[in-house]
Amino acid sequence: MTTAIPSARAPLCAARRIVVKLGTRVITHDGTELALGRLHTIVETLARLRKRGFEVILVSSGAVGLGVRALGLGERPRSLGLRQACAAVGQGHLMALYTQAFAQLDIVAAQVLLTQDDLGDPDRALCLRTTLMRLLELGTVPVLNENDSVSVRELVEIRVADGSPAPEIAFGDNDGLSAHVAVVMDADALILLTDVDGLLTADPAVDPRTERIPELRAVDDACLERTGGASVGGTGGMASKLAAARVATATGILTVIAAGNMPDVLTRILAGEDVGTLILPTSHRPARRRDIAGRPRRGALVVNDGAIAALRDRKASLLPIGVIAVDGDFARGDAIEVRDRSGRVHARGLANYDAPACRALAGHHSDEIVTILGTRGYDALVTRDNLVMAAHGAAAKGRDDGDEST
Repeated sequence: MTTAIPSARAPLCAARRIVVKLGTRVITHDGTELALGRLHTIVETLARLRKRGFEVILVSSGAVGLGVRALGLGERPRSLGLRQACAAVGQGHLMALYTQAFAQLDIVAAQVLLTQDDLGDPDRALCLRTTLMRLLELGTVPVLNENDSVSVRELVEIRVADGSPAPEIAFGDNDGLSAHVAVVMDADALILLTDVDGLLTADPAVDPRTERIPELRAVDDACLERTGGASVGGTGGMASKLAAARVATATGILTVIAAGNMPDVLTRILAGEDVGTLILPTSHRPARRRDIAGRPRRGALVVNDGAIAALRDRKASLLPIGVIAVDGDFARGDAIEVRDRSGRVHARGLANYDAPACRALAGHHSDEIVTILGTRGYDALVTRDNLVMAAHGAAAKGRDDGDEST
């Protein structure tokens, strides 16, 4: 007999780009001793999903805990400096484990260390998205972690979709990091694995009759206040996870909080089973093309007919060789239009180089970039995943917002 999938969980069955966060209490037994069997089981599931065509991004805690164990310290450090030192030691051990475990399953793991500023700055966020997109296209599993050894702030303010500030999130526990990465990558789902079955009606240490809450329609302030406190061996806790869920769901991303020690938990979640706590999106998921198309235009690249054909027919990135003129003064990461000689808008995208660099590169081959600029960040002025083609051309004269149709 087939079990019916709850309607709210049906979209999880269609999720293809997922961000999975593993808490310290998932990959360790007591905050320091590695739970090797559990970790390998999760890695096997992630590898299987990757081979089935899922795009998987893993955010993993545990570096500080492994550093504590490697250095022979009796307890998790309280001072920031000692915690950073433990992270510097433990991160190498953590990544070595993932590299070896994924390699045994013919999957390449790629390490990406981030700080708060990398996600708060639009230019760095664009670079991160481009890097992660390339890694996913190459079939790897990116393994992300907060770069605790150089981070100096415990909290950072993240703004949700409507521009209002979300609750401050402690990035050291990686909950906020995973939520923000999910937003940057326009993920289908964010899965936060921890040491409890999900959000509970009460603290089980106080009330043994506590029950799991299968579904939460919104994360409000009262909910956050009821779940304060950090987890043992980690810096997060349920409040941190709910705050992260609030950020993700505000941009339309389904979020699930579940127990990492549950057998086949990821497969069951993505099959729509009633596992953990599902936090529903509080807004419609904004398509990336609609987001790019809706940004204010800062300038334009005028291109030749060959470039337009490459963009439309071959779905190519915009290379400098096809650019014949640059209009406006824009920075890297700004939204710009792609026009033909007559002023007709054919696309809108995010610039990989600022206006002066684009003017210097216009009409040149990509292999000349380092000679002209002294550095080579990208081969293209606008990469394909950051470019939106117009549904039909539109005269750009007198317009500031183009005529993209979605």
